[in-house]
Amino acid sequence: MGSPASESGRFGNEVQRQVTLSSFYIGMYEVTQDSYKELMGTNPSFFKGPDLPVEQVSWFDAVEFCNRLSEMRGLTPVYTINGRNVTWDREANGYRLPTEAEWEFACRAGTTTNFFTGNTISANQANFSGSTSRSTVPVGRFAPNAFGLYDMHGNVAEWCWDWNRSDIISGGTNPAGPESGALRVFRGGGWMHGTNFLRSAFRSGQFPSQRGNFLGFRLALNANNFD
Repeated sequence: MGSPASESGRFGNEVQRQVTLSSFYIGMYEVTQDSYKELMGTNPSFFKGPDLPVEQVSWFDAVEFCNRLSEMRGLTPVYTINGRNVTWDREANGYRLPTEAEWEFACRAGTTTNFFTGNTISANQANFSGSTSRSTVPVGRFAPNAFGLYDMHGNVAEWCWDWNRSDIISGGTNPAGPESGALRVFRGGGWMHGTNFLRSAFRSGQFPSQRGNFLGFRLALNANNFD
């Protein structure tokens, strides 16, 4: 996990470290506006379209969506939400946000290059500032990575569970980031970002209450709960 010192455009918070992960499921697509509106009753997105990724969602909106979907499908919600305090029951079998370690593993799909497409990426492979759309595009428009996952680079940046702190870089087994912080991690870059922000190792953060037309999310599940 992370990037080597030789990687073009890398930042200092991309420290390479060894990470071991338990099996998990992750959504093929970013959560769409159609799915979000069906469950939450609203569509906050700036760019409207049922098969576009939902955006203008805060981190708090994303964890609330996870809990509601878990309840609807008869699963145990993983998050306890008390105002702005959110805790994660890692034994619960409901839907959740991926950790950033899970996200990077899923994005890379076995690669060690800047992107899962190699050391370069083009407007024919992802939606970013170098393309002509100037907005989000329908999920699944571009070819998936080797794990069959779409839009891991670009379209919308994706919220992860972890707090984003440059002084604490998590490694080891199933890391879930620092215990506290001010910003939550987002990964993958969005339609408005340059390729440097799309790299597999790129990591940044926003306040969990932040909403932007480049911020969305995808879902994860613990695999061992479904053996």
